[in-house]
Amino acid sequence: MLPVNIGGHTAYQNTFVSEFLKLYPDPFAVPKNTWDTIVKFWYLDLSETDTILAPFYPLSGKPASRFPSCMLRSYLLSISLNVSSITKWCEQLRITPLYAILSGFPVDDTPGIGTFYDFFNRLWQSDKNNYLNQIKHKSKKPKKGKKHGDKTPCNTNSAASKLLPLLERFSLPNNNPFYLIFRLYKEQFLENSAKQGLINPQKLSLAGDGSPVETARLEHSKRICSCASGSACGCKRKFSQPDCNWGWDSSRDKYFFGYHLYMFVAADSENDLPVFPMLERASRHDMLSFLHTFFSMKSYLPEFHIEKLLLDSAHDSYPLYDYCKANEKLVENPS
Repeated sequence: MLPVNIGGHTAYQNTFVSEFLKLYPDPFAVPKNTWDTIVKFWYLDLSETDTILAPFYPLSGKPASRFPSCMLRSYLLSISLNVSSITKWCEQLRITPLYAILSGFPVDDTPGIGTFYDFFNRLWQSDKNNYLNQIKHKSKKPKKGKKHGDKTPCNTNSAASKLLPLLERFSLPNNNPFYLIFRLYKEQFLENSAKQGLINPQKLSLAGDGSPVETARLEHSKRICSCASGSACGCKRKFSQPDCNWGWDSSRDKYFFGYHLYMFVAADSENDLPVFPMLERASRHDMLSFLHTFFSMKSYLPEFHIEKLLLDSAHDSYPLYDYCKANEKLVENPS
């Protein structure tokens, strides 16, 4: 069961101050870059995480030893400090008391690796670890552009004309395995930005583009057939990252293995604040990623009204222009 977090973010701040002064009687001895991190997480109120995740903990039994808000804060802290390994982060929590109290943990009682992965399992609302089956045929690399800056070849007019009518008619489901992760992001970050007037949900100017996200240097798989070792058979194999595949990075003129992160940001905000991110297949062209991400956003954020779309030349197609005109949208294409 989940213990009650009495005091919320105020209790976290009070505990941090008392523990911090024990570690650093002279706060002015702390480096400026460390203070920047401290201030960032001092104001980061994640107490709503405990309320959102409460239904996903059993009602009876031994209380959980960690608040979900502290687990999420600690993970965000590891990202802020560029520590990508959970194993290394658990070591850092044990040997660096400041990281522990900034996360909200007692200095002498920090979580282990299993605790973090148990928290991740609660966030990922699916019995399967991946979207796609691990057993599949090996896919080919996509075609690359002929010149520097050329993306993977794609008939954008054809793709948009075929997919737009389908996506308009059938709304994409918003009960994906990551819906709980997006809910945490929406209620604690996106809506907070709207309350502070940093973005205007009723009059959004969105800019969309894709970025390569490399997860590995090589595609790892193992043979499960009985063919002779070393033979180039076409049998199915078991892949360690079945949701990832090969994509073409046109800005660096190289192939990469991983995802294609398509991101919508508020172009009229001061710092281009993120509105809706989606991890797409690395092999997808920007137009295909745009269509899937755009209609997914409409499913997750039906109360948001888009006034402008700013897209590059990879999204240039008449069906998309017609769709925007029919829905009273204005597209700016800074090609």
